[in-house]
Amino acid sequence: MQNYIRKRAVKIAKYILQTSNTVRQTAEVFGISKSTVHKDVAERLPRINQELAEQVKSVLDKNKSERHIRGGEATRQKYACIHS
Repeated sequence: MQNYIRKRAVKIAKYILQTSNTVRQTAEVFGISKSTVHKDVAERLPRINQELAEQVKSVLDKNKSERHIRGGEATRQKYACIHS
């Protein structure tokens, strides 16, 4: 694994832990694809730092369990704007 990929994976992991952002939000901030963020934290990070990978996984699992709430809220806001 190239050094810049290693550094990026750790940087992404620390960012997710600080902000609790989703993969989508993180990808937008770093200017990379969601697939790259996911691959960095799910596949590469455990080989670099297992403890950090487990912490990030718990944040992403929490985000995943709440996604139906965020989706419902977005839909509610969309239709509130249309009917205003």
